[in-house]
Amino acid sequence: MTTTLKRTVGEPPASGHTLSQLGEAERYAAYDRLQQSMPDVWAAMRQDHTDESVVVVPSISLERTTSSPGTLVQAMEERALFLLLLLRQPRLRMIYVTSMPVPESIVDYYLGLLPGVIISHARARLTMISIGDAGPGSLSAKLLARPRLLHQVRSLIPNPARCHLIPYNTTAAERDVALSLGIPMYGADPRLADLGTKTGCRRMFTELGIRCPVGADDLSSVDDLVSAIQDMRQRRPAIAEAITKLNDGVSGSGNALVDLRDLPAPGSAEEPEAIRRRVLALACENPKIDIETYLAAFAADGGIVEERITGEQLASPSVQMRALTDGTVELLSTHDQLLGGASGQRYLGCIFPADPAYARMIAEDAMVIGRHLAGLGVIGRFAVDFVTVRDGAGDWTPYAIELNLRKGGTTHPFLTLQFLTDGRYDGGRGVFETPAGATKYLVATDHLEDDRLRALTVDDLFDIVARHHLHYDASRQSGVVFHMFSCLTEFGRLGLTAVGDTADDAWRIYQTAERLLLEEADQALAEAPII
Repeated sequence: MTTTLKRTVGEPPASGHTLSQLGEAERYAAYDRLQQSMPDVWAAMRQDHTDESVVVVPSISLERTTSSPGTLVQAMEERALFLLLLLRQPRLRMIYVTSMPVPESIVDYYLGLLPGVIISHARARLTMISIGDAGPGSLSAKLLARPRLLHQVRSLIPNPARCHLIPYNTTAAERDVALSLGIPMYGADPRLADLGTKTGCRRMFTELGIRCPVGADDLSSVDDLVSAIQDMRQRRPAIAEAITKLNDGVSGSGNALVDLRDLPAPGSAEEPEAIRRRVLALACENPKIDIETYLAAFAADGGIVEERITGEQLASPSVQMRALTDGTVELLSTHDQLLGGASGQRYLGCIFPADPAYARMIAEDAMVIGRHLAGLGVIGRFAVDFVTVRDGAGDWTPYAIELNLRKGGTTHPFLTLQFLTDGRYDGGRGVFETPAGATKYLVATDHLEDDRLRALTVDDLFDIVARHHLHYDASRQSGVVFHMFSCLTEFGRLGLTAVGDTADDAWRIYQTAERLLLEEADQALAEAPII
């Protein structure tokens, strides 16, 4: 017998019942009622209420990160610390949860970026909560495993009717955190997660008439791949390479390349076996995954295969949007993605805004997708990735390749810029302008990586930033904002966003920061005489 759930915002999901006593259907019934309060919570934002608050749980519930070393997971959770810039709202309170403690110097760094705000006043409105668990698993799962800590977080919310949860991505775990806290979640309904898989988004693109590469979806075996590639070669005999993608792969790490050059003619008797040999020799984008492991993951989780788009000029832009609680969709930004890795499919960073030669074109396609998602009830931020190609002096041709139904690698650089400048992106013109009419550009990465950087501590970094005047300057609205501090010493990895007045200026600032950091790292590695 199904329990009837009656509740108001801030009350437990079911009177007399704990979360663990509720089945999935009951949890989603409670979640649906809780989400109905989100429009009122959203409308109350920026109204200077004394009891307004947000809870940030930057849990990255993705296979690639939940199995990563604890320090890297912590750094990814700290990547969302740009949200501390929301504390420029003078009455807002923020509760920020992480797996391990965030050093106070890093918190001070972000609060120091706040324009026109007394740092001590902002710090008094911020509560940092650490679980103290550096082990594998998502932050949300760690939090749910500790009901007393969840209750502590809940007790810090001044008024649940004016509070919402900000996650990174949304799964059943984030839903359960929202239920446990009694606040709505600003993010896509976890039941729509299939739309963000490679199979789901490819089907949606086709349904909406959005151009995507020739390929096939909902595959799970080598036989499926062989058959699909045969069909692709019948339709496009000139295909030279195909890309296989795991349904839940992130940042290109679930991709692999299949070489289709010099195969027997399409339709020939020799073709199937020749294709099979190529599939069994595919090249994984993630160097830590061997072919056997990759194909096992493909069999377990499914995926797609599609043509690798090639041409004289190739770019990999993305479009970021936001669906609001009233069903409207905002075009937030366009970016050109910086890719690397074995075959150039691994996401490393981005340039903002995207090249105006195709920015408007991809934005139009993306907004078709965005309005469709909003019609399905999606709220929050999401992005569509494209490949654009041009041969000679012809027009650019866009191909939609992926939907990120969550925050992504382009989210934090753009929001950092927006929060610091109060500027807006003009999609029609393809430019970002501040209220004073100044244009701004950025270059960002999560992957400034070099073993030499391991010689630096976070305090060393702050010293270098100060001595070389790399810090973001609010008066000029340019400079560098760093992130992912926690993996600097262990992994030699750092993230940064370089803001400039022109595209060339942003690149110059980025390259200067990279050069100076590596020079300082070399000096830190120089041995001093001991005699």
